[in-house]
Amino acid sequence: MTWLTYDPSLIEEISSRMDLRAPNRAAVHKIIERISVDDFTEVVCDLATGVGKTYITAALIEYLVVQGIRNVLVVTPGKTIQDKTIANFSPGNSKYIAGGNASPLLVTADNFARGQVGDALHERDVPKLFVFNVQQLIRPTLNMSRKVRTLDEFIGSDLYSHLQAAGDLVIIADEHHVYRNQAEKFSAAVRDLRPRALVGLTATPDPADERKVIYRYTLAEAIADGLVKIPVIVYRQDGHKDLQTQLADACHLLRIKAAAYKTWAAGVQERPVHPVLFVVCQTVEDATDVANRLASEEMIGSSDAVLLITSQSSDEALAALAGVEEPDSPVRAVVSVDKLKEGWDVKNIGVIVALRKLASQSLTEQILGRGLRLPYGRRVGVPMLDQVDLVAHDSYKRLLDQKDALVQRIMPLRDSTEAGQPPSSHVVAKPATQVSAEVTEHGSQGTLRFITPARVVDGESVDGAAALILQEFGVAAVEGERDTVYRVLQRKPGAPQITFPRREQEILPVHFSLSLVSDAEARAAGAAFAVEIEIPLVREALNAHRTIDGSISVRREAQESTSATQQWLPLSQVQSDLESRVLGLGLVPEEISEWNATKRVVSAFLSGAGADASSGSADEVAWGAERAHQATQGLSALIQQKYNTRKLQPRYVFRTVTLPAEPRPMPTDVIDRYEPFERGRWYSGWTKSVLPVAAFDAKTTEFRLANIMDASPKINWWLRLRLDDDAYVELDTGGRYYPDFVAIDVDGTHWLIEGKADKDVQRVDVQAKKAAAEEWARFVNDDGRFGSWRYLFCSETAIKNSRGGWDALLVAANA
Repeated sequence: MTWLTYDPSLIEEISSRMDLRAPNRAAVHKIIERISVDDFTEVVCDLATGVGKTYITAALIEYLVVQGIRNVLVVTPGKTIQDKTIANFSPGNSKYIAGGNASPLLVTADNFARGQVGDALHERDVPKLFVFNVQQLIRPTLNMSRKVRTLDEFIGSDLYSHLQAAGDLVIIADEHHVYRNQAEKFSAAVRDLRPRALVGLTATPDPADERKVIYRYTLAEAIADGLVKIPVIVYRQDGHKDLQTQLADACHLLRIKAAAYKTWAAGVQERPVHPVLFVVCQTVEDATDVANRLASEEMIGSSDAVLLITSQSSDEALAALAGVEEPDSPVRAVVSVDKLKEGWDVKNIGVIVALRKLASQSLTEQILGRGLRLPYGRRVGVPMLDQVDLVAHDSYKRLLDQKDALVQRIMPLRDSTEAGQPPSSHVVAKPATQVSAEVTEHGSQGTLRFITPARVVDGESVDGAAALILQEFGVAAVEGERDTVYRVLQRKPGAPQITFPRREQEILPVHFSLSLVSDAEARAAGAAFAVEIEIPLVREALNAHRTIDGSISVRREAQESTSATQQWLPLSQVQSDLESRVLGLGLVPEEISEWNATKRVVSAFLSGAGADASSGSADEVAWGAERAHQATQGLSALIQQKYNTRKLQPRYVFRTVTLPAEPRPMPTDVIDRYEPFERGRWYSGWTKSVLPVAAFDAKTTEFRLANIMDASPKINWWLRLRLDDDAYVELDTGGRYYPDFVAIDVDGTHWLIEGKADKDVQRVDVQAKKAAAEEWARFVNDDGRFGSWRYLFCSETAIKNSRGGWDALLVAANA
């Protein structure tokens, strides 16, 4: 039996509105599919830090509310994440997640005891979103009371019992592992609520919960797919590894990154972002010493720019921490004592120093995770922005000895459960990486990349994406200096600018006109006023009676009513008043056609009432004032009803977009197109690309399509489309479809091109995008202003069967 409907199309619609990343969308699908069975279900999603678990939470809440669920509880492990979550669902907050339509009532520890919130908890139709940290939910002790466990007069019970009694409670447990491995009371606080379903989101599932994992997306996949930064382990080859040198080198790298950030943002006119140094210490004494060193003139240079965060930090310091991403924040270094393990999610950490064993489990789960988020939400092709530097300064030999532990933390030795199958406890460990080293002619180490094995991610074959880089400090500094100079990515000589006709939909009410009101409708409405409406004159008498005990009782007694006198109006005035009232509603423009329609409608209305306003005797026919008043109300109601029931009508307009979008920065991480394929890397060496470099997400589709077009004599130019080109096809759901390429053939025909893996061709969302693009091409061609456009959808098999030829590709793709 099901209590929740699994509706893939609804999930896709919500995903489009909220612009979910592919792994987040897949996780929502898997969660809803599993918990829709009406039997208590606890499921866990293992998602790499920085992928966007908050967006999964928002999409789940939206789906549940649309499906009629009225009680959703988000449990957080502490106040930091709780405050962030409340901000995520508070309209007007800078961290508010847009795209949702549900707007549930937000219930927190600060407002649940208020009368209006308590009343709303009992309203079945009001969706409620509860956000509490686990400490607020645990059972009270003799020395500690809990507000949620205390009787509340507005709720009628304590809040905890109220949640237990809710028949449709769904719990979303952020950092799910905390409720298993920290304390039994944490687990009881969550599970004793007896929810209909419990959904756990974590980057580090507890080993005891492995069988509950229904979806896994590893850090290696997130790095390879370009969703987070690439970690770079920076070491010193000269053996200097003292604390002062380590901090000085970190500050030097931070200055280089700051210059690169500033240069890139100014070049593309983006908001400025200041990179921050994050230092993790083991004791308060160590942290205080580090903060003092960083504040010195030869390092950061100001105590105001160094923020020390420990368990003893003031509210002022915590407020400064919360605003470290703001452009006007003075903070350039954050020094912490193991306090910011989870929940501190900022995008501007550029350099990390971990004063602890580098290969420890906490490195990737807690420390590295704080620096993985991309400053602009996407890779930009500039390593200083796309990478996070971990200044280790351990010996190179020791780092190599530790590489297996490092790689294992990033790429666990287990199968991904992207398909939703729980990992087997009997999986045979397979080599997770291949290691390649670049050694100079003098024998020194340049760059060491840990490479992921070939696999399929989001339906695409991905092989050879860099996941972790080990780099000598001098090399890192030299390469970083390169990124402080802004280089413009310009079209190749002779390459055209392409005008893309973007078709946008505007949903507008159908234009209302009184011509929509038929004579028959007006006459039917007028028939209700065919007779005069008398105004009764109510008559009552006061009659006195003697009661049994001799007292006098006075009571009112109704008498026969008579008609009151009323004003009589000539029919011509009634007609004029009706016409003025209709036009005075303000529903139609002041045009002669609407004036004529008004006279027709009023005439038909009066005809239905038995009066002929067009006759010459209109001034001789009289209507009572009450009849005239009621008739005016009746005709107004008819017009208003017709107005309210008009349909919404989509209107389409074309807005031209010039491709490629300019100005655009020249990426510095560029390799030759004949080098081994790496997802997201920029490749040069093209002859027919509008731009000299291009990057691709998949080898077997996009990369091969680029090679086919570049080699074909039938193609003059092609352009790899990026999201910032804003060349998209609008979908009926409100989402946007971004194809892969635009190409111009020798006949002048423009081709909008998409490559797709075979396993994804029949997906509902893929077919919807394909149909929308085909419709788009028909409308563009029928418009006639933008030349000839065609849409080419290429499956992986079609690309393979083309054997590198454009004509063969058109045949294989049935174009």
